[in-house]
Amino acid sequence: MALITPVAHALATAATDTPTLDRPAGQLITAAVLGIAIIIVLITWVKLHPFLSLTIGALATGAIAGMDIAASVTSFSAGFGTTMGGVGILIALGAIYGKLLADSGGADRIVDTLVSRASARSLPWVMGLIGAVIGLPMFFEVGLVLLVPVIILVARRSGQSLMRIAIPTLAGLSAMHGLVPPHPGPLAAIDALGANLGLTLAFGVIVAIPAVIISGPLFARFAARWVDVPVPELFVTEEDEGETQRRRPSFGATLFSILLPVFLMLAKAVADISAAGSDAPWKIALDFLGTPVIALLIAVLAGFFILGRGAGFDRAKINDIVGSSLGPIAGILLIVGAGGGFKQVLVDTGIGNVIAEFVSGSSVSVLVLAWLVAVVIRIATGSATVATITAAGILQPLTETLDSPMVALLVLAIGSGSVFLSHVNDAGFWLIKEYFGLSIPQTLKSWTVLECLISVTGLGGVLVLSIFV
Repeated sequence: MALITPVAHALATAATDTPTLDRPAGQLITAAVLGIAIIIVLITWVKLHPFLSLTIGALATGAIAGMDIAASVTSFSAGFGTTMGGVGILIALGAIYGKLLADSGGADRIVDTLVSRASARSLPWVMGLIGAVIGLPMFFEVGLVLLVPVIILVARRSGQSLMRIAIPTLAGLSAMHGLVPPHPGPLAAIDALGANLGLTLAFGVIVAIPAVIISGPLFARFAARWVDVPVPELFVTEEDEGETQRRRPSFGATLFSILLPVFLMLAKAVADISAAGSDAPWKIALDFLGTPVIALLIAVLAGFFILGRGAGFDRAKINDIVGSSLGPIAGILLIVGAGGGFKQVLVDTGIGNVIAEFVSGSSVSVLVLAWLVAVVIRIATGSATVATITAAGILQPLTETLDSPMVALLVLAIGSGSVFLSHVNDAGFWLIKEYFGLSIPQTLKSWTVLECLISVTGLGGVLVLSIFV
């Protein structure tokens, strides 16, 4: 997954500030490969819990790379803490909101409306559009935790395969994050390469459209056959259990509740673009309200009134919903945190820098080279933002010979490469696996392939645009 978030940005910053190992390149690459192999073997063959497997794999990677054991533990702990400090809070808030949305009947309203107004053939396309719209201003994990209840209930009520509904939605979310500013990854590349923001935004939307179509509704047909899994027993509502809920929020109120954090983050994004560097009070207020944690917290608090009161819940019932929503996500939080710890160990060993040096002297087309650099660093570290920032730094000298449209396309080529091949060193991989109850092979055949399709289609779109600019 492409986790292009403040958490990933913090990891990238931490990696920059942490001295990397002075070890032979072969040793570092071997360490990364063996570490990933250990994790896969422990989970799939030994049947060890992913949290423990990721922890062992991370420490083994550090040891093979030549890190002192204390340094490996420190690196893992830092990555775990940083990830939990950002992603963990978002997951917890999202779980509360998702439970409230389901128990109040608000999700039923949205799902019933979608299912009744969309045909079976058009429903995956509708979900892809929803994922893209939600993903435009929002970070991936925020959009994911908001849409998971909708994805699950739409799949359950429509009778369609979980993958037919989930894959298009995830494609819309991921493509927006990898290709379209104002997300941190594209913005970092724009700043490093001196690209035109408006031009990059316009090109990014053009490239993202075919990427979402191919990796979403079209690929979902194959994913549904490759990964035939039941809909998770999450967000079961009274209607699903055959009972009729007497009161539930209106469609308009529920939609407003869902879009409230989207609006806050979009307003902040627009302000960041139109009033960069301003210290006006309204800009400061939007910066605060549009921060993902604050926006989602506001959504939860507003949901207490909009959804809870709309369903006739009293204060005790709302407190019960909050308490019951947190227990089921404990395992997800630990797994995602451990994924962040493993990623940090890989970053601190310097494996990304080693791989970047291998390709920096290549004579390949600058756009293809940009994609390749981002791809190899993404595969090695699991961080889209680390891949984006490193690739932009390597290729920055080349921008002196490029015009403005080509620099914008260079940003998009890097963004496309940064989402390639999400696997066990990516916290997003574990989010998808745990939310939808998949095995590692099933996650690879669905989510990982989806990310590769976005990456390759994005590169294709960039190369096509380069013919006309």
